[in-house]
Amino acid sequence: MRIRFWATSRWVIVPGGMLIVTLIWLAYVARHNHGIVEGRVVDAAGNSVSGASVLLFERGFVTHQERGRATSDAQGVFRFSDNRSHSIQLEAEAPGRGRTDRRIVRLWFAAQDVQIAEPLRFAAAK
Repeated sequence: MRIRFWATSRWVIVPGGMLIVTLIWLAYVARHNHGIVEGRVVDAAGNSVSGASVLLFERGFVTHQERGRATSDAQGVFRFSDNRSHSIQLEAEAPGRGRTDRRIVRLWFAAQDVQIAEPLRFAAAK
């Protein structure tokens, strides 16, 4: 009877629950920390832009510094595989199109794999 009471006390349940949540989080991080950042580049009409240079900026002490470049493929898809930060910005540029607005991306942990849901979009030609 005493063991049953002890095992169901808050002094066992709360730390045990915290331990379980921590282990689940650590397992998730271990499976999703490859530094992969993927997304798409599109024009104002939503059509894929191939050959656009996508710049990855990593947060430094006071500013963001360029840490990588990727080129979009025929479907407008780009991929970085070496991000080590948790606070990045993305921007695309292409000849004749200019630059997209810089997209701020905040991750839960450093090197988190992320698929950018909203594409980088060039403004309409003036």
